[in-house]
Order: sequence, then structure tokens, then C-alpha cells
Amino acid sequence: MTTSTRGAAKAPAVLVLEDGRIFRGRAYGAVGETFGEAVFSTGMTGYQETLTDPSYHRQVVVMTAPHVGNTGVNDEDPESSRIWVAGYVVRDPARVPSNWRSRRSLDEELVKQGIVGISGIDTRALTRHLRERGAMRVGIFSGETWVGIRDEALLAKVKSQPQMKGANLSAEVATKEAYVVPAIGEKKFTVAAVDLGIKGMTPHRMAERGIEVHVLPATATVEDVYAVDPDGVFFSNGPGDPATADHAVSVMQGVLERKTPLFGICFGNQILGRALGFGTYKLKYGHRGINQPVQDRTTGKVEITAHNHGFAVDAPLDKVSETAYGRAEVSHVCLNDNVVEGLQLLDQPAFSVQYHPEAAAGPHDAAYLFDRFVSLMEAERA
Repeated sequence: MTTSTRGAAKAPAVLVLEDGRIFRGRAYGAVGETFGEAVFSTGMTGYQETLTDPSYHRQVVVMTAPHVGNTGVNDEDPESSRIWVAGYVVRDPARVPSNWRSRRSLDEELVKQGIVGISGIDTRALTRHLRERGAMRVGIFSGETWVGIRDEALLAKVKSQPQMKGANLSAEVATKEAYVVPAIGEKKFTVAAVDLGIKGMTPHRMAERGIEVHVLPATATVEDVYAVDPDGVFFSNGPGDPATADHAVSVMQGVLERKTPLFGICFGNQILGRALGFGTYKLKYGHRGINQPVQDRTTGKVEITAHNHGFAVDAPLDKVSETAYGRAEVSHVCLNDNVVEGLQLLDQPAFSVQYHPEAAAGPHDAAYLFDRFVSLMEAERA
């Protein structure tokens, strides 16, 4: 990514998809060039949490909501220490933010962090194109530098970029050093959380339930996990292709062998799938947003949930599977397309979901999953 922090309000910008489709608009955020995988998010709110979610590393996010930035940027809602999206695409950016917590405009924050974006394009047409053709590589070029450059030259730059399939990215976004999030109130349990791209709200949700969370790097070994004497082990969300995450799969298998209570979210769900012997595959355009319907098949309850994933587990929906760690079944399913949204083992305390129950920026339908994790640890202790 090449950027400049010069004012971008009037600068021209062009978005080039790898299949040759081109959209022309105005610069938004920093001026320069950026590349990534074009994906769309259907959330009407929560753009600050989206931008700072490490799972969006190397992705250019298209917002389907037409008006973005109206509440500005505050210092309370980020999910990590920085913006992780590779680029940002909006139709109609707010001219003036208005919210009592706002500290600066979204445009100012994008400029500050060097995030190249584009505004003033038909994001509805772009989203429909991605739904029909699938997520693909994209480049955004803004500023006078690119005026007069032939479209074919820009397209060649896009096609020279790496694809998301086969990308091993967790270690690029995870913490380098272990740290502890203390329990809020009385400490009841200790959890070792393997950071594959964890969102800040996730250990907070556990801390609210009396859990002291030891967040470990993606490179942590089984020995590192058990060095904290955990009552449970957690595997977080994160970016990239789960087919490349052999180390995380090996660590999880070590946890399954010890039958320690285990909970995985998003990338952690895909890691559990691989650990159990299932395959994973890339979705055509993925699930991203905070309005995705999922059914908990163990209760029949339907939840509206927050998603950010472009890969999924290939597990049978219609039967219980025999694995090296006992019987396993699909516990949750997306009602839009029947994608596997959760797994659980029937013979030991381990489960996972493909979505984000920490609910930043909402909704809160799936918060009970943290209570389910607590129940597993309580039962194991008893």
C-alpha cells in the first residue's frame, strides 16, 4: 500500500476489479494506491468495529449501507489497536459527524492511519457484481498520480497481487507477546486464548463472566497453552485461509487429546473442523455484516448474528460424524445458504461457532455461547 496523508476530498479515484470492471469516484481517506480482496459488509452500523477487526486484514471492504461516517470515530469502540482493512469503499460519506462520543471524522481517521478509500461510486452495483462473480482481487488508485494511466496498466497491477486462497495471515495480526485480561469481579476460571486475530471485545465478554484470560500468540505451543494451567482453551477469529493453519490445528488436537473444555469462534471454528478431519472451502463471496440469520440446531432458536468469514467448514448437516475425538455434529447453520455455522463434540466438552458472539457492534442474540463455555468448565471442575 502506498499512501499520502494529503487532503483527499477533491481528488479523483478509480477502483479496478481483477475481472476488468472499473468504478470511478472520489478519494476517501488517504491518497495513494492499495490492493486486497474485494468483499462487502451488510451492516448498517458498526463501521468502526469493522475497520478495526483483524479478520479484515488484506481485504478491501465495500459498505452496502449508502451513508457511512455519520457518528464519526471515538476512542471506545475499536476492536484492536489499528485499522486492519486494506481499503474502504463507501457511496456517500458523511460531511459532518454528529455523536456525543465522536472525537474526529471517519475521513480524518482513515487519513491518519493511511487507509486508501474511494467514495461516490455505485456500491449497490459493485455489491451485485461481487455476489454474481464472487470476491476477487481489487485495487484502489486515488490522486492525480493515476490520472492518465491506462486502465490496462492498473488492471495488470491488480492481477499481480496475491490471492486470499492459500494466504497464511494469522501471525501477521496476532499479538507478539502474551498478555492477561483480568476477570471482572471474582475470578472463577482461567482460560488460555490463542490469538489468531482476536477482537478486543471477546476477552472482555469472558472477563465479565469471572474468567481471567491469558491471550497467547498464534505461535503458542501446546506447552505454552497448558503453562497457564487453564480451565478452558479458546481459539479466536482471524484472517486468511484455514487450509494453511497447520500449527493451530496441531495445537487444537493437543487440547482435544486432553479433553479440556474448548471454544472456538470464526477461524477457531474452521480450525476445529480441520482438527476433527473435515475439510474447508472458500465461499463465493462470504458472510460479512451484523444481520445474518443462524439457527442453533440444539435448541431450534434462530439468532441474528455478526459475521466476517470467507471460508467455511465442509461437514455433513444430516448426520453425526465419527472422528478421532469422538462423535461430532453440526450445531449451527446459516439460514440463508445452509453453510455450517457451528460444530460440537458429543463425547467431550468442545464446541465452536463460525460467527461472532462477542457482538461488537451487535446484535446480542448469541451472548449465551460464552455462558455455554462457562457451563462446560463448571461441569469439568465438578
